[in-house]
Amino acid sequence: MKAYHIHTAGDEPKLVDLPMPAPAAGEIRLRITACGLNFADLLMIKGKYQDTPAAPFTMGMEVAGVVDAHGEGVTEPAIGTRVALFSGQGGLAEYGCFPANRAIPLPDNISDVDAAGFQIAYGTSHLALDYKARLQPGETLLVLGAAGGVGLTAVEIGKAMGARVIACARGADKLEIAKAYGADHLIDAKTEDIREVVKSLGGADVVYDPVGGEQFTAAFRATNPDGRLLAIGFASGEVPPIPANHMLVKNLTVIGMYWGGYLKFKPKALTDSMATLFGWLSEGRIKPHVSETYPLDRVAEGLTLLRERKSTGKVVITI
Repeated sequence: MKAYHIHTAGDEPKLVDLPMPAPAAGEIRLRITACGLNFADLLMIKGKYQDTPAAPFTMGMEVAGVVDAHGEGVTEPAIGTRVALFSGQGGLAEYGCFPANRAIPLPDNISDVDAAGFQIAYGTSHLALDYKARLQPGETLLVLGAAGGVGLTAVEIGKAMGARVIACARGADKLEIAKAYGADHLIDAKTEDIREVVKSLGGADVVYDPVGGEQFTAAFRATNPDGRLLAIGFASGEVPPIPANHMLVKNLTVIGMYWGGYLKFKPKALTDSMATLFGWLSEGRIKPHVSETYPLDRVAEGLTLLRERKSTGKVVITI
């Protein structure tokens, strides 16, 4: 089978031929049809992601596909069932073996591409805004990187939860996408002062930040007393300093949020969140924005879009 593989730590990944895997006890084998790309994939290549597997490994963190075989002790989902699951690794391949208890059967009205590009981005935003920040109807949510893979989902979910959403992104084209997904106010990070604009709009009660760097600092200074700031990631490449004295005076809370970590210490929080989200998706309440799809032999092009921050919404590899 073909797989996008890292043979030795530090090497660039390559499309290679590997033996067909056999499912172990508790696993299913999937004939993979689609795999979502994530900023974390870029960090894995450099060995800088917090859950980078030991080499050799096949990349690809979230997949959709058809159950092809069962490992010992597994009877469900049945062979032939379309499912989505968080793989963590192994998704950028024609076949892969994954824990059966992670598989979510897909209704006919959810496509493989939407399902593969849905889990991490929507899961991160929903768990962050609902479970972690306790976003309330009528509160003001500031979303940084609002047209990116996770940022756009935060805009959409924030609106679904009844918040007033301020979307911040770089350039008018990206802001138009955020507006289409429900943003009430727009800030162009290229030309506008984030702090001043947010303060002029009454300040932020919750900040969703996958960017870090100077944008976090500006948002921190525009957060209302008793506000919550979600540290989702650092796409800018800068981890911002956090002034604890200002946190104290304004009663602010800075919340770290790593979605995948919940698989290890509180998986029910993830499964409950995903059940809600797949229900919303099936009902049409949310609609993933997949900006680009590429075949397996063009993964590098998809990763380049993420690296250069040129994508909007999600990039998905079809297999």
